[in-house]
Amino acid sequence: MIDPERTLVALDAFAERLEAAAQRGATVLLGTGHPHRLLGFYAALADALSAAGCTVLSPAQGHSVDITTRFGLRTYNLDYVRGVALVREPAAPSSGRATGAHTHSPLPVRVALAAAAEAGGPLPELVIGDHGWVCGAGQLGFEAIGLADTDDPALFVGEAEGVVSVVVPLDDAVRSDYYLPLTRYVLNRACLSQ
Repeated sequence: MIDPERTLVALDAFAERLEAAAQRGATVLLGTGHPHRLLGFYAALADALSAAGCTVLSPAQGHSVDITTRFGLRTYNLDYVRGVALVREPAAPSSGRATGAHTHSPLPVRVALAAAAEAGGPLPELVIGDHGWVCGAGQLGFEAIGLADTDDPALFVGEAEGVVSVVVPLDDAVRSDYYLPLTRYVLNRACLSQ
């Protein structure tokens, strides 16, 4: 069961981090392992942060990411949709389509961060996402905030260990349009509504 009070407290802390990033024109990286459900939420954040003067990174576009799954080794391609990173099957259509693979792996964010570092470009001051995107970035020392399903403790453990800055408890498997009130709430609290 999700405690609504804890979710609201976490949403407020999440919005505070977004507002601070926007005020300083921070460089940010957004990624999701739940593109079918959460892409719209993160894309709205990417749009708002970009409009506020933040640089939204998209390193390693098209790079391969090998992820071991319960079905064996799978190769995915790193792609960006509206400023949000996701992985997709190599045969899947790309170029802005929302279709992507579900993953909890930290490997995509590691590939993205390594590519940004190798290119000598800016590194993110804030990583926003879920699952492996947040945990993987936090383990590497980047400030990371994200959404987490209460049945997956990884982000909550990361927050307790001080590796993840903010974790918002929610159900990450509801219809994507159900996150619209959450999106509006966060953008309003972060003073990023357009």
